[in-house]
Amino acid sequence: MNLFLQHNLARFAASHPSIEIHVSPRPHRHPVIRGHFINGTQHSICVRNLEKGQVLQKAEILRDMSGEKARRVRGGKVVGSLNEGTRGVWSPFHGAKAPSFEG
Repeated sequence: MNLFLQHNLARFAASHPSIEIHVSPRPHRHPVIRGHFINGTQHSICVRNLEKGQVLQKAEILRDMSGEKARRVRGGKVVGSLNEGTRGVWSPFHGAKAPSFEG
């Protein structure tokens, strides 16, 4: 973490001027990167025992986040295919007995 602060943080801050960066000491605690988002949420990532390149990747993850909670995407088919099924497309007119539409 110290190597990231000494070497990469200045370049990261200069290349992303829209991001506000605060560095505060946390004695006797694990180092944490914390992102505060416009919608009021915050997200923290522990960077204990990570190299400077790995810490940079975690900072980029926070940079790319929207701050919204992860939600499950519902709807749609689970598996899509461009090919028809091996049995073909089902139709009510297939089969041994034709359906009757009369009352």
